[in-house]
Amino acid sequence: MKRMPTILFFLIAIAIKLPGFAQKQVSKFEQIWLGYVSNTRISERWGIWFDANIRTRDNFTKGLNVTIIRPGIMYFITDNTNLTFGYAYANYFAGNDGRTIALPEHRPWQQLIWTNRYPKLRLHNRLRLEERFLRKLESPDKLGNGYNFNYRIRYSFSLSTPLSKKAFEPNTVTLVLNDEVMLNFGKKIQTNTFDQNRLFGGLNYHLSKHSILQAGYMYTFQQQGTGAQYRNIHTIRINFLHNPDLRKKERI
Repeated sequence: MKRMPTILFFLIAIAIKLPGFAQKQVSKFEQIWLGYVSNTRISERWGIWFDANIRTRDNFTKGLNVTIIRPGIMYFITDNTNLTFGYAYANYFAGNDGRTIALPEHRPWQQLIWTNRYPKLRLHNRLRLEERFLRKLESPDKLGNGYNFNYRIRYSFSLSTPLSKKAFEPNTVTLVLNDEVMLNFGKKIQTNTFDQNRLFGGLNYHLSKHSILQAGYMYTFQQQGTGAQYRNIHTIRINFLHNPDLRKKERI
């Protein structure tokens, strides 16, 4: 698993060589992403995942793009490795791509997370598979019957390192660098196997042992369904990360 970050660079290389890349049409967007992410440990083996996200559409504060809620059940193989099985509901607001009606998506998902911990470094890996059911459109102002379906696989690698002598302790700051690449596949995917790549740099402020405030800048390069249209998205991303541990402690 320590060599898994090489997958990230391999997938990016594939994406860059996809047909039609040279004839791309690129649009620019500026967004704000606000998120709450919670991993609650309730026993030695089980936990609850929950995250909620709200994202603006453009010019940082102009309109809403999407909201997502994502609950899941976690199984801890070890303290540093866990599996999660969950469901996500996304609402894509009207005003995007000429639509005058909101577009819903149902998204079952599964993921594997593993973390390598060192005195002055954390390496975090996440491999996620999503089954995406996006409601069909009959017209810009009317939902159609049924759903378009495809799979999406995502691999994320991040590292964090402290900026003070006290490492990963309350009231300290750590530097965070993260990259995530996403690929689509399935019968309906013909022109946009590459979905997007997200590159993030920011800071974690450790509020307590189990809560972190994260803020930074994210650059996203995203391919649209036509295969020839792309988006450059410049994002201010702010997350509140909460990891409570509800296990009963052994009495000494």
